[in-house]
Amino acid sequence: MKPIIEYSDFRQYMRDYYEERKRRSAFSWREFSKITGFSSCSYMKVVCDGKSKLSKIGVERVGAAMGLAGFEMEYFRAMVQYGQAESAEAKKDAFRKMLAVAKVHKVRVLEGDLFAYYDSWRNPVVRELAPLMPGATPGDMAKMCYNETSAQEVRESLDFLTRSGLLKKTDGDIFELAETSVTGTPDATRLAMRGMHRQMAELATPALDLPKDERNFSGVTMGVSKETYGRIVDVLDECRKKIIAIAAEDKNIEQVYRLNLQLFPLTKNVKEGHNEQA
Repeated sequence: MKPIIEYSDFRQYMRDYYEERKRRSAFSWREFSKITGFSSCSYMKVVCDGKSKLSKIGVERVGAAMGLAGFEMEYFRAMVQYGQAESAEAKKDAFRKMLAVAKVHKVRVLEGDLFAYYDSWRNPVVRELAPLMPGATPGDMAKMCYNETSAQEVRESLDFLTRSGLLKKTDGDIFELAETSVTGTPDATRLAMRGMHRQMAELATPALDLPKDERNFSGVTMGVSKETYGRIVDVLDECRKKIIAIAAEDKNIEQVYRLNLQLFPLTKNVKEGHNEQA
């Protein structure tokens, strides 16, 4: 079984613990529930299936039953908070606790780089910009960004990108784009990307003042059904893939651009609202 630090889903960790015990002996969900002190013989399976949550007391019981102690127990507590948090901010706080526990014990959380990468708009920008400016200083790169940033912030971004393998540094302070991609579980990716989308949406506003031949803004307000919404999303996904393919063919890159594809509701569902009032 993998070390607990390699998990971000506490339910998956509990399932793997159960399967490991079952493989080595006659272990059942009834036994698992019994050693954790729950009266319901199927409670642990219900929790692992995501149909129930663990209380603070339940977390301590389950952790002790699985033999967790010290930093592993700390990590498990934070992992449960992360998995059961209802708001994006609460999930981020819990994940930061997981990273903090891992850092103290010099262990790397696999999805830590995912959150760090999307924590600031500078990271994806610097990752694309650095290879275009061979031999440039962090200050030179900072001056090329439309949005205000300092040489120190660019330096910190470069350090993170090279440390995490997202950029390669060669002789003469020349950077190359690495093949490494930033990946994580779907839940972690959605959470990490949400913050990046907010930042990039904010950066789009001052870009309105750029010359029209450097930026393209357009929009349409329309009424749609759920079915039509799904069809539009499919078209946007296909459009995004085609644009990525076009950019990948470019052999003479001059600038770093950001493409935001935004489709969001401006009103609540009028039919659902009508049903609620009936």
